[in-house]
Amino acid sequence: MTEKEKMLAGLLYDPNDAELVLLRRKAHKNSRLYNNLDETDEARVSLLEELVPNHGNNLTLQGPVQFDYGIFTTFGENCYANFNFTCIDCATVTIGSNVFFGPNVSILTPVHPMKWQERNQYTRGDGVLTDKEFARPVTIKDNCWIAGDVTICGGVTIGEGCVIGAGSVVTRDIPANVFAAGNPCRVIKQIEE
Repeated sequence: MTEKEKMLAGLLYDPNDAELVLLRRKAHKNSRLYNNLDETDEARVSLLEELVPNHGNNLTLQGPVQFDYGIFTTFGENCYANFNFTCIDCATVTIGSNVFFGPNVSILTPVHPMKWQERNQYTRGDGVLTDKEFARPVTIKDNCWIAGDVTICGGVTIGEGCVIGAGSVVTRDIPANVFAAGNPCRVIKQIEE
């Protein structure tokens, strides 16, 4: 398996693999270019297509944004992210339709080994300083509102119709149609129609 294949399969991988470094550099450059354009600049549309090619109609990313890869993130229809949206998509990030993000939301798929002996940097045979990490996918189902300053950790699924309260740290799955908040994020109440 390539390091990219290992990464997407949730296995330990080397993030300083040449292919991954090139993909990240491209996404980082496109994130910076996107952020430096005025909201009304038409060039933002083509940059967004290159940065996040897998999306439905009516995707609005206010900016600034930061993607690690972009190509491993999918947005459904009618999605909106306010200022400072960060998506470290070392695993797949699947965002449904009609999902809205407040400012300063981070989706963080990387998971580093707990043992320092496995986590610390080391020098590869070719002289490159690297480490080992793995990543877990994130899924956010349709019709969710993710309030400001929320952190969503790898391996989490947020069910359809959820509201995640401001400042929450989502470390485990959240069932559909609930209001959840806190650190760690937990269900507060069912959302009634």
